[in-house]
Amino acid sequence: MTKNRRAATTSRVVIEAVTPSVDSGRFPAKRLLGDCVVVEADVFADGHDAVAAQVRYRHEDSRSWRTVRMEPLANDRWEAQFTVDRIGRWHYTVEGWIDHYATWRAGILAKAKAGVVEEADLEIGATLLEAGADRANGTASELLEEAVRTVRDTSSETTDRVEAATDSEVAAAMRRFPDRERSTVHEVVFCLDVDRPLAGFSAWYELFPRSWGESGAHGTFADVAARLDYVADMGFDVLYLPPIHPIGTTHRKGPNNRLDAGPDDPGVPWAIGGPEGGHTAIHPELGDIEDFRKLRDRAADLGMEIALDIAFQCSPDHPWVKEHPEWFRHRPDGTIQYAENPPKKYEDIYPLDFETEDSEGLWSALKGVFDHWIAEGVKVFRVDNPHTKAFPFWEWVIGELKAEHPDLIFLSEAFTRPKVMYRLAKLGFTQSYTYFAWRNTAWELREYLTELTQEEPAEFFRPNFWPNTPDILTEYLQTGGRPAFVIRLLLAATLSSNYGIYGPAFELMEATPRQPGSEEYMDSEKYQIRHWELERPDSLAPIIGRVNRIRREHSALQSNRGLVFHHVDNEQLLCYSKRSGDDIVLVVVNLDPRYVQSGWTSLDLEALGMEPDQQFQVHDLLVDRRYLWHGAHNFVQLDPHVMPGHVFAVRRRVRTEHDFDYYL
Repeated sequence: MTKNRRAATTSRVVIEAVTPSVDSGRFPAKRLLGDCVVVEADVFADGHDAVAAQVRYRHEDSRSWRTVRMEPLANDRWEAQFTVDRIGRWHYTVEGWIDHYATWRAGILAKAKAGVVEEADLEIGATLLEAGADRANGTASELLEEAVRTVRDTSSETTDRVEAATDSEVAAAMRRFPDRERSTVHEVVFCLDVDRPLAGFSAWYELFPRSWGESGAHGTFADVAARLDYVADMGFDVLYLPPIHPIGTTHRKGPNNRLDAGPDDPGVPWAIGGPEGGHTAIHPELGDIEDFRKLRDRAADLGMEIALDIAFQCSPDHPWVKEHPEWFRHRPDGTIQYAENPPKKYEDIYPLDFETEDSEGLWSALKGVFDHWIAEGVKVFRVDNPHTKAFPFWEWVIGELKAEHPDLIFLSEAFTRPKVMYRLAKLGFTQSYTYFAWRNTAWELREYLTELTQEEPAEFFRPNFWPNTPDILTEYLQTGGRPAFVIRLLLAATLSSNYGIYGPAFELMEATPRQPGSEEYMDSEKYQIRHWELERPDSLAPIIGRVNRIRREHSALQSNRGLVFHHVDNEQLLCYSKRSGDDIVLVVVNLDPRYVQSGWTSLDLEALGMEPDQQFQVHDLLVDRRYLWHGAHNFVQLDPHVMPGHVFAVRRRVRTEHDFDYYL
């Protein structure tokens, strides 16, 4: 009999349905540093023998496995937990075995109770304990050896011998040193990618540096650094810059995407490359590498990290076009194919050809772009249109980069089909843009957030909610006025632990489309320099700052896993809560930017940690007002032109020994 067949005939334990698992272990699940990882599995065997199981886990840099015993739940389902204390990749699997001692112990106790213990029964137990003593060490071995002597002492009372063999300390020692010779180890070793906290909780602010100069002049890194307090005061921790590289002049686009660009039109930052260089060069009008480093350091002083845009495409003037024409797709007449999204044409951009014969050279060069900016202290990257590049490339390059720098964060900007977005997340992208911008009704938001936070995508897809981007000015924002912007801010910042805005267009409520039915901005910064009046009295900057402070002060808003929706008898009101330990935040938002809406809540009191008839206080953190609520049904009314939402801290009533009430 071969070794494998022998193992198959003696390993009686079956292990199935291990979680967390993404595509049966093909891809890693995602967690954050310090998370408690809950592993579950179905573990069972034939017959009636007792079964035991454990989780084996280790960081990829560790050669040895750590273990934690699994505990039974119900219906052959088992569970164990371990804490991830290092960023990077972790491995884990499940091992199960027949616990012959536990089987014998249960049987001998039943026989002792019935008074039918036989000598053979005791000898079987002694043999099991003796083998356990050989496996154990130290005091545990001594304890088991003493138990063996007592069990085999035929001069002792049977009850004493049974008691010695089944003593709780003896059982604990046998549990610590089980017989796993015929154990079953699940055939899949699962992976877990553990990221630093910023991956799970972040607030992004996007700006075009060229629009931050004085009086409409071309802005520089120095101009941004000089005004960076403005962004920091609003409480953002990621400063995202669109491409900062030289911009091509061939087929340069003018204002509002006109084809007849003038000599002073700055062009589109995503048309990357010119005589000054490509993806590792800096646009001369922004400054030089020293200016970039000063901006990076200034941001760090203010508690922010810089995120750079990685757009793997080239202008016709990019050095790669002449140096590596084989990296681009050619038309029948020999010219390079420019980008298209029929009927739209983007003559100023050449896509890279991921079916090139020189894929090794192309992939190496693209990784070199990341390597260059990582060497300049950049750890956060927003990747433009990753769904138009090859999946195998992303799996390779992110895997290579994170093996060297596990603290990197990659945001996927892929507004495309759900399965494609999810695949990119599985391949390694840390965060992802979503369809949030177009989910406006209560049922749409409930359905979408349930999918993202409670179903399978929650294991691998980290949503980053953006109410607007330079490419997305939704009809809701175009037509809803100031209330619409506040509503979308509240939803983005409290429904998702990661969110961002494109500013100053957002806080200054830029809402005019280029043409009716379009989501493009009139006079978009993508095509021209803008001058923003940051101190405008109607700016939303103060409320954005308050919302970000609330997020930082309440751990409940720093994760997506505690999200619960509560019923309201008016579908124009969306009610939901998040909870982290004793920190409970309850949010009610009026989704109608025009009219006052009111309704009665039907709260899930158990999710809020409340008793059915308990009185509790809700403290509106947006306007610093407090209300006493009682039970599940409470009245809310929200005027969108005053404040379209409540962000409540829920405080339970506590009575001291001196009959003094306060709210905790």
